[in-house]
Amino acid sequence: MNKVLITGAAGFLGSHLCDKFIRSKYHVIGMDNLITGDLTNIEHLFANEHFEFYHHDVSKFVHVPGNLDAILHFASPASPIDYLKMPIQTLKVGSLGTHNLLGLAKAKKARMLIASTSEVYGDPLVNPQPEEYWGNVNPIGPRGVYDEAKRFQEAITMAYHTYHGVETRIVRIFNTYGPRMRVNDGRALPAFFSQAILNKDITVFGDGSQTRSFCYVDDMINGIFTLLHSDYALPVNIGNPDEISILQVAKEVLEMVENSSSNIVFKGLPKDDPKVRRPNISKAQDILGWNPTMGRKEGLQLTYQYFLNKLNK
Repeated sequence: MNKVLITGAAGFLGSHLCDKFIRSKYHVIGMDNLITGDLTNIEHLFANEHFEFYHHDVSKFVHVPGNLDAILHFASPASPIDYLKMPIQTLKVGSLGTHNLLGLAKAKKARMLIASTSEVYGDPLVNPQPEEYWGNVNPIGPRGVYDEAKRFQEAITMAYHTYHGVETRIVRIFNTYGPRMRVNDGRALPAFFSQAILNKDITVFGDGSQTRSFCYVDDMINGIFTLLHSDYALPVNIGNPDEISILQVAKEVLEMVENSSSNIVFKGLPKDDPKVRRPNISKAQDILGWNPTMGRKEGLQLTYQYFLNKLNK
């Protein structure tokens, strides 16, 4: 394969994927409608002859001239602060957008990888979550617009795979962090770092006992790249199984940020917020030979330096 389309290219994961494929000698077509993406994430690629950018909404018809070897569909609001504000767009990019791109993959005979999420497991009753777990999801709750968009996305992808013979891959992404996350992203780590650096109160929802498992972005990108090139069509969890409470993460961030005068404050837990989140990555280990390698302390330090530079600017 030598020509790929990456949707959501100006976003956090999309931009890192563009870098990965450019480094791997691919010709990359990036596509984004920029409702949450930021062109500064990919501006360093604009001078590269092997990179193109299309400003386009994949919920509308998608046309790419010439041959295409692979499509990676990463276009979607992914933070609660975004999909609660843009519920219809979130549902459309997961349904209409995925349908459009699967049609393109079928026409081009391209392999397609979709970015699913650990949110398909909802507020899980099983921990850690294996790919065989069907989840505990409220389809009409505030988070349902994102959860159900991703669940439908998986369903239509498998339908195109089984009925049309399209080569498809499904990655279930667990909490990922690192440089290029948005300052106003709303998720835990961007919020904690921004608040601590700006000497504002660090907001922890609930009592902070809910858990997450944070994977550094480089590990995530390597896992996605490996999955695309594998022969496995069923969903695969990619994430770091090192589970930690949200309160402990807030404390680690506060200790890391030099001279911060922030205090940790507690607010009510949002509706349907998952109490636990930890991937079972045995499939990724056995099928892909993949394991996360970045320790949390080192990864948080790199992320801290990014937010420090970003906020100082």
